[in-house]
Amino acid sequence: MSVRSSVLAFVAAFVLCSAWGPARALTAEQARGIASGESDERIAALNQAASEGAEGLAAFVQALLDDAVKVAGEQVFVMQGDKALDATTLAPAALPADAEDVVNNNRVRGALQAALASLQLLSPDLAVRRAAVGELMSQSLDESQLPLLDKALDAESDATLKASLERMRAAILIASPDKAKRLAAVAELARSGQGAVASLLQERLAPDAEGDAQVRAALRTALAEVKARLAWGERLGVLFSGASLGSILLLAALGLAITYGLMGVINMAHGELLMIGAYATYVVQNLFRQYVPGAFDWYIAAAIPASFFAAALVGAAMERSVIRWLYGRPLETLLATWGISLVLMQAVRSVFGAQNVPVENPAWLSGGVAVMGNLTLPWNRIAIIAFAALVLAAVALLIARTRLGLFVRGVTQNRRMAACVGVDTARTDTLAFALGAGLAGLGGCALSQVGNVGPDLGQGYIVDSFLVVVLGGVGQLAGTVYAALGLGVLNKLLEGWAGAVLAKIMVLVFIVVFIQKRPQGIFAMKGRSAEA
Repeated sequence: MSVRSSVLAFVAAFVLCSAWGPARALTAEQARGIASGESDERIAALNQAASEGAEGLAAFVQALLDDAVKVAGEQVFVMQGDKALDATTLAPAALPADAEDVVNNNRVRGALQAALASLQLLSPDLAVRRAAVGELMSQSLDESQLPLLDKALDAESDATLKASLERMRAAILIASPDKAKRLAAVAELARSGQGAVASLLQERLAPDAEGDAQVRAALRTALAEVKARLAWGERLGVLFSGASLGSILLLAALGLAITYGLMGVINMAHGELLMIGAYATYVVQNLFRQYVPGAFDWYIAAAIPASFFAAALVGAAMERSVIRWLYGRPLETLLATWGISLVLMQAVRSVFGAQNVPVENPAWLSGGVAVMGNLTLPWNRIAIIAFAALVLAAVALLIARTRLGLFVRGVTQNRRMAACVGVDTARTDTLAFALGAGLAGLGGCALSQVGNVGPDLGQGYIVDSFLVVVLGGVGQLAGTVYAALGLGVLNKLLEGWAGAVLAKIMVLVFIVVFIQKRPQGIFAMKGRSAEA
């Protein structure tokens, strides 16, 4: 059973317990009309009772859907286990031997489901009304449901549900025999931005669906308006996807902008530092689930610093044990860090296994916000964009305004002069490398919220990270931002046109050509280096 059906069943069960009281408006004649006769007659009786607002109808409809109704002549019975109740008085009754089960064909069952959902449109509970609207939108409705829809429209206070009810009403009237009603319905649907409405208008433009020339012209105009609105939704969706991808690339490349852009270290293990941040998030998640399950939705607040310090400690250990002996020797640094990356991947496989591990989004990062009919922005992607902006601001502030940032810039521009004025260059190198590694850990924490976490997580981002840093300009944080966002948007635009594989190839070709024309990247390093 689907979640939507479960909600409706729960609501109907509630009505069954609360609405079937001594005073009932559902008459014996209505119950017989709904439970027996031809399908058209039963549906007509059902819609008539629904339009009159017969009290207790929802419970009776649910009993019909549960196949818990029997008919014997003029009497209708509702079964509760082995007991029979009179359908109109709910008094215990003797079940005749010739009582027969009420059989509902697919058409009648669909009408019963639509009627049950329609009755819930007047519920004071927003979640119940939302579930009812979703159920109705999956049903085939006709003008007999209009009285209930009109009543629900008058009472509805939620703007989104009100718009859905108006579109539903227009979808019913677009097939009305009254030309004026069809034109009014087309005008209402023209304001929509949903793909289902475009499909409905397209169906009505079929040669055998609409014969009136004026209505057909209105349908064509409305379809063009809806498609234009859908096209804007698709364009905005591509831009958002590109910004989201660019934010992920930015988080992945920020640490590399320090270790490679400022320190000149070609760190092939940078992707594995991303992986360590993601696994730190996984460990924190499990600790929260086991020891403080009530606060599970806030585990991400503890995972952010945990991922930073876990990756920073690994980065500091790498710098002190291996990389400090290889400054100025790029080939040896590349080979050494590549070997370290293999060691880190195997260590993770030994501890956590070779399979991907599940990282669950907190409840407040699940779902999304509907901006247009065909555009929903996921909360986890929105959060990553905001998180990337905060991390970028913090890094820019640290590099430009703090003592560590001053030392890093001094050592980068002229190591010997910085040492002469008292800067501990070895300690500065370790702290800077640990900072770059910690930023990679933050990128891994963010990646855990949108993708799989496994030993090979970092392999998919190491090349892109280097491309971002080189394209933006070595040592330039502003260039890293422009390059990450630009590559993200460009990649998504090309994916929609040429597919994912060709898009990657085309982006790589673009970067190669760009670097040939402008080797210093988007932003050139300002000033001079005494060691150049």
